[in-house]
Amino acid sequence: MTSAIAIVGAGPRGAGILERLGASAPELLSGGVGTGLDVHLIDPYPAGAGRIWRHDQSPLLAMNSMAADVTMYTDDSVVCEGPIRPGPSFWDWAQELQAHGDPDQLGPELGAELRAVTASTFPSRRLQSAYLGWVLDEVIAGMPPGVRVHVHRTRAVGLAEDGPTQTVFLEDGPPLRVDTVVLASGHLDATPTAEELALVDRAAELGLLYLPPEQTTDTDLSVIRPGQTAIVRGMGLAFIDLVVLLFEGRGGRFEPVDADGDTLRYVPSGAEPHLVVGSPRGAPYHSKPHYELRGGRPPLPRFFGPAEVDRLIAAGEPVELRAQVWPLMAKEIAWGWYHELFLGHPDRVRLHWDEFAARYSELGWDTPAMAELITAAVPDTLDRIDFTALDRPLDGVHAPDLAALQPLVRERIAEDLRQHVDPAHTPHLGAFVAMLSVYGSLGRLIGAGTLSARSQAFDVRWWQSFFNAVASGPPGFRVRQLLALSRAGFVEFLGAGMWVDVADGTFRAGSATLEGAPPVTATALVDARLPDASAARTEDPLLASLMRSGAAGEAVIVDDDGTVLRNTGLIRVRPSDGALVDASGTVHPRRFAVGPHTAVKVAGAFTRPGMNAQSLRYNDAVARAVLRSLPVARESASAA
Repeated sequence: MTSAIAIVGAGPRGAGILERLGASAPELLSGGVGTGLDVHLIDPYPAGAGRIWRHDQSPLLAMNSMAADVTMYTDDSVVCEGPIRPGPSFWDWAQELQAHGDPDQLGPELGAELRAVTASTFPSRRLQSAYLGWVLDEVIAGMPPGVRVHVHRTRAVGLAEDGPTQTVFLEDGPPLRVDTVVLASGHLDATPTAEELALVDRAAELGLLYLPPEQTTDTDLSVIRPGQTAIVRGMGLAFIDLVVLLFEGRGGRFEPVDADGDTLRYVPSGAEPHLVVGSPRGAPYHSKPHYELRGGRPPLPRFFGPAEVDRLIAAGEPVELRAQVWPLMAKEIAWGWYHELFLGHPDRVRLHWDEFAARYSELGWDTPAMAELITAAVPDTLDRIDFTALDRPLDGVHAPDLAALQPLVRERIAEDLRQHVDPAHTPHLGAFVAMLSVYGSLGRLIGAGTLSARSQAFDVRWWQSFFNAVASGPPGFRVRQLLALSRAGFVEFLGAGMWVDVADGTFRAGSATLEGAPPVTATALVDARLPDASAARTEDPLLASLMRSGAAGEAVIVDDDGTVLRNTGLIRVRPSDGALVDASGTVHPRRFAVGPHTAVKVAGAFTRPGMNAQSLRYNDAVARAVLRSLPVARESASAA
C-alpha cells in the first residue's frame, strides 16, 4: 500500500520536517515503508531555500548568524523520540567545499565568498541559500528505500478532503491526492489593516508616500527619491535590510577610518534619501555576539526546565508570567551570564564559581539577598547583568532637539556594539545561550494553556519583543555601518517611545525622548517590519480558503469574563504535534501546521549546533505524528 504526504512550503522548515520523516519512517511505518511513501514538496520558490533565503535577492544582504552557528541537523545534544542523524553545519559544509570541492560550482561570486568564509563570518543570504539547497539534496538522497520525494515548483491554492483522502489543488499542475498534509509556509503576507489602509488613502490624498509593513526584500524602494526625507517606524531586522538597500544598494560605500576597521566612513553616491528612524525602544536590536564562550556551555536548563514547567502545569491554576514565571526565566538567563563570567573571566570576580553557584541557587531572583551576593562577588557593575538596559537601552536619555540627541544615541549604540564584539564581554553570549533554553521552556508552558489570559495577551508579546531585541540582532558590521550613516547625517534617531501622525499635509513624528521638541516632518513614512500575523487577512490562498470554510481557526485569547483580549492572528494547532485545529475546536487527524503562522512559537527554522534546539525537537514531534497518521502506520499499530 502506497501512502502520500504533502508538505506545503519547501523552505528550511519544510526541509527540516522532510529530514525527520526520513529518519523515523523505517521505525513507524509497517515493513519499514511498506510498499512506498510519496512525499510532495510544494513551493513557488526554490526548494530548500524557500522565499526568505532564495538566491534571487541582493548580494548585499547577509545572515544575522555566523557560519559556525547554523545547522539543519540533529546532533547528540538533541533530546527527541526520533533517531539522531548528524549532518554538516554551514561551517562544516563550507570547509569541506574549500578543502575538497570546487567553490566555483556555486558561481564566481559565491565561489569567491565561500573561499573567504571563516567560522565567525556572517555569510550572505545567497550563500546560505546554496547551503540550504545542498542540505535538501542530501536529505532527499538519504531517504530510506521506498520513500520518493517529488518537488512541485508552484503554489498550493486549495485543500479539500474526500473521506480520509486530502486533495491539494495547485496553481500549476493537477491536484495531488494524499493522506496527510503539513502546512509549513513560514511567514505569511497579509492584507493591510484597516488603520494601514486608511493611512494609504490619506497619504494618496495629500500626495505623500506611505509604505505599509512588508518583507523588505520584496518592497519597491525606488519610490523613495534621492534626497527625500522618510520617517521610518521600526528598528529591527527589516530596518537593517532597508538601510542596506537604500544606501549600499544605491551605490554608496563604507571605508575604514582606522587600521582595525572599527570605525567606518560613509561615501555617498548621491542617490541617498534621508531617514529619521524610531521605535518603542529607539535603538536597533543588540548586535549578535562575535566571540565564543570561554567557560564552556552553561549547564541548562537549571532553574526553568521540565521540572519547573511540570510543577506550574500540575498546579492547575492560571499562571502570571511577570509575577511567577519571569523570576525563573531571569534567574536562568543570569545563570548563563554568570557561568561565563566566573569560568571565563575568573580574574574579575571575588568568589570561586562553586561557592557562588551554590549560594545563587538557593536565592530568589531580584531579592535583596541575591543583589547582595552579586554585588559582593562581582565588583564591576558592567559585569553584572542589567535586564533594564537590555530591554530599554535609551532609559535616561533625553534631549531638547533632534540634533542634540544624535551623539547621545550613537554613544549608547557604540557601547553596546563594543560589548558584543569585545571578548572581554563574553557573558553576553552566556545569557544568549540561556535565552534559547528559556524560549523552549516557556513555549511548552504556553502550549499547555497554563498562562493566564492576560499574560498570554500582553506579557508573552513583551517577552517575544525582548527576545528578538537581545537574541535576533544584526551582525556587528551592520551596526558600524548604521553609526557611519548617522555621523554622515543620512540617518537620524528619534529616540524611544516614537509617535507618528498626519497633520498640516505632512507626516509628523516625535518621541518620549524628545518630549517638548518640535516634531520632525516628512513626505514619506515607512513601516519597517513584517506585517502582523493575521490568519483572517492572509494572502495565502490555501490558508484563506481554510479560514473561510472554518477548517482552520485563529487562536483568540479570551479573558475569564468572555472578553476577547487579543486576536493573535495565528492559526490554532495542537501544541504537542502541530495538528490543525478547526474553528469549532476539533483537531484534524491528517492536517498539520508548523512555523511562525501557527500559535506554537519555535525560534527559527535552523539553529546553532549543540543546543538541543527547540526547532529540531518540534520538527521531530510533528514528523512522527504525521507518520503515525498514515494508514500503514495505523495498520502496523493495530497488528502489534
